[in-house]
Amino acid sequence: MTEMAETAETMVMPERIDAYPTHRIGGFAVGAGRTLPFGATRVPRGINFSVFSNHAASLVLVLFQRGADRPMAEIPIPPEFRIGGVHAMTVFGLDPETIEYCYRADGPYEPGRGHRFEPDRLLIDPYAKALSGREAWGRPDRRPFRGRVLDEDFDWEEDRPLGLAPEDLVIYELHVRGFTRHPSAGVTAPGTYAGLVQKIPYLRELGVNCVELLPVFEFDELDNPHSDPAGGRRLYNYWGYNTVGFFAPKAGYAASGSHGMEADEFKNLVKQLHRAGIEVILDVVFNHTAEGDERGPTLSFRGLDNRTYYMLTRDGHYYNFSGTGNTFNCNHPVVRAFVLDCLRYWAAEFHIDGFRFDLASILGRAPDGTPLNNPPLIESLALDPVLRDCKLIAEAWDAAGLWQVGSFSSHRRWSEWNGRYRDTLRRFIKGDPGMAGELAACLVGSPDLYGARGPAASVNFVTAHDGFTLHDLVAYDRKHNEANGEGGRDGDNANNSWNHGHEGPTDDPEITALRDRQVRNAVLLLLLSHGIPMLVAGDEAGRTQHGNNNAYCHDEPLSWFDWTLAEDNADLIRFVRHAIAFRMAHRCVRRRLDDEPRRPAGDSRRAPDDSRRADDDSRRPFPWVSWHGVRAWEPDWAPHNRLLAMMLCANEEADCVYLAANAYWESQDLELPALPGDLAWHLFADTAAAPPQDIHEPGHEPPLPDGARVRIGPRSVLALVARPSNGKVSST
Repeated sequence: MTEMAETAETMVMPERIDAYPTHRIGGFAVGAGRTLPFGATRVPRGINFSVFSNHAASLVLVLFQRGADRPMAEIPIPPEFRIGGVHAMTVFGLDPETIEYCYRADGPYEPGRGHRFEPDRLLIDPYAKALSGREAWGRPDRRPFRGRVLDEDFDWEEDRPLGLAPEDLVIYELHVRGFTRHPSAGVTAPGTYAGLVQKIPYLRELGVNCVELLPVFEFDELDNPHSDPAGGRRLYNYWGYNTVGFFAPKAGYAASGSHGMEADEFKNLVKQLHRAGIEVILDVVFNHTAEGDERGPTLSFRGLDNRTYYMLTRDGHYYNFSGTGNTFNCNHPVVRAFVLDCLRYWAAEFHIDGFRFDLASILGRAPDGTPLNNPPLIESLALDPVLRDCKLIAEAWDAAGLWQVGSFSSHRRWSEWNGRYRDTLRRFIKGDPGMAGELAACLVGSPDLYGARGPAASVNFVTAHDGFTLHDLVAYDRKHNEANGEGGRDGDNANNSWNHGHEGPTDDPEITALRDRQVRNAVLLLLLSHGIPMLVAGDEAGRTQHGNNNAYCHDEPLSWFDWTLAEDNADLIRFVRHAIAFRMAHRCVRRRLDDEPRRPAGDSRRAPDDSRRADDDSRRPFPWVSWHGVRAWEPDWAPHNRLLAMMLCANEEADCVYLAANAYWESQDLELPALPGDLAWHLFADTAAAPPQDIHEPGHEPPLPDGARVRIGPRSVLALVARPSNGKVSST
């Protein structure tokens, strides 16, 4: 053996130098920490704590035994452990399973200059991966929030994000607690991630392939100061749009929250949804935090570095573009990095498929509130390598009136909640004049808004968590929010709703039948539109909030999914299920960006696409989209017209669908476009017909008695499909 080999064989590598303490403070062995990553991280023989504060004079790490009221130690972070604006220290000998932690920050208290340091305040680590204090939902004996060190050892069993094409999505927006909290849900752990797992078979049967979860980042459900004026009952921050911990899953949504297993329980939910072919999008709130304005609680950001994290006026007050008291300073480099770190964490560690950004226009404001031409955060999110495959969806407006629907971002990575689609479809089905041209643009993905970004830039919806349910949209002319404890001042007044002759519940069979038809009209138009459709949990079963259009504060049956409705309204669920299946079966309805280019709408009274005959093109007998009226190929764009018909055709797949919407109060006879070869029109759905004839199982549509003409009923929608006259279904 050579001398070199003998030396290599006997050499013992020393342990890492950073695994040894260099100081002893308050009885604890400590050493200089690693600045990155931020937060509390397990390291050899200890825990590394790293926190940013550019303006603090000093920071103290406060340690608790889990569940204890008083701290076990307070360890000042030595000034020599500070690198730039980052305070980092490793504490040795701690048991990560039993430790909770927070900080105290000392510095100037000068509100006029933006500083609000209060050294007596216990502050949450913004990067804490888990928080204690709200392990059980709604307990009035809550404890202060404290950070915990997460044990990230979950077995994903080769799970990975599904990567569904955006145009193939059918999004289902739901509230984790409300979906299974009602006693009728029949799950073993109501109102939890585990309870939602038990309802995955229902989601699969319905046909949705993406759930959009209302906020699951840790929040305080008990921070609502209002009460129900009728009985003094407590009201909650039920929806959760008031984030406390951006990296921490909501512990009160976990059946195992009292055991500190909320992260694993949530990860299992994601894994089980993926196994069922269902993607997961999180509704995230980066426009504000739970600290509110100067009257709100100091929980974290304000006490660590108020001037960095919030948009402030020159005299130190909070800009309030969110409508909740403060506005997150998203385009400050430190805050921008925080947002990116947060989303990367959820994408990588929780396998999240996408994010919907609440009041996303705030993400494009400069520190002084000015809208930016090319906001750094929005560009960074679009181009980030970790987030490359995540869906990004913007609610492209904010509470200060910055409306950016259609102009939120030029990056094709972004989709938007299409608020104009919502308003247009609502107005059309209730019979407002001058809406046919507007509806035409909406049905083909709003090319006048999104142009080269393509149909998938438009997330189409008729209802969302915020506003009337679909049932209430056709049952109430005005909001009924008295139980919210805000004197009826909350909630939108512009609902474009119609009660059809009676406010609220009625036994009138004609009104009830018309309302039911209008619900089906909305569902059918939504699911046969180009773009990404979004449904709201419970709309398919006739869920009502009794006219409350802002039920953010009600943790009670008003907001929960009553599963007895699934039995009472089985016909409506069947209708929605078949409409989703039809959408998935027909390529022409799920148009992609790289399909035949479309002309912009221009004049909203004109067709957004070529409605001329294409008989002279043997290679393509029909355009992708053509428009029709009472006579085939002759749409009527006059302001008084309330009838619209379109034909969608993906000719390569011999796939054609005819959709007609009649907002008149009388029936009309329609001439149908002639089909080539042995194709004939078959009836898929007719909302004027009584169940079960209102819709047919895809692939089993009966032929029309007269293939050249069809009658459409009053205030109804009709959908036909071209199939071979011999009854064989062509492949799509």
